[in-house]
Amino acid sequence: VQLQASGGGLVQAGGSLRLSCAASKSTFNINAIGWFHQTPGKEREFVASISSAGMTNYTDSVKGRFTIPRDNAKNTVYLQMDSLKPENTAVYYCATATPDSDYNTLLPTEYDDWGQGTQVTVSS
Repeated sequence: VQLQASGGGLVQAGGSLRLSCAASKSTFNINAIGWFHQTPGKEREFVASISSAGMTNYTDSVKGRFTIPRDNAKNTVYLQMDSLKPENTAVYYCATATPDSDYNTLLPTEYDDWGQGTQVTVSS
């Protein structure tokens, strides 16, 4: 699956951004699509995911602030980020979970196709 991530940018703390991840095939046929972030010198970390059935999963630090809506007609998954904090500054990636992994897996190793990253910078 080819993924195209977009929507990053510079925003002030407390602001919002919406990232997009366009897939080359129907999201109904993908086990799950996840969003990860990565900062220099650190491992890629799970942020949120949505399964083919619409089940969502979030890391604790973004619950209540981020959502992961999906537009099935556009084969696109979004990451709506509200109440952004400087610590949300990172490169964000979307990826597809392998067919045999749990739909809510947090492990980057269980995601096989990755989009290019998009930079999110939150100023204080």
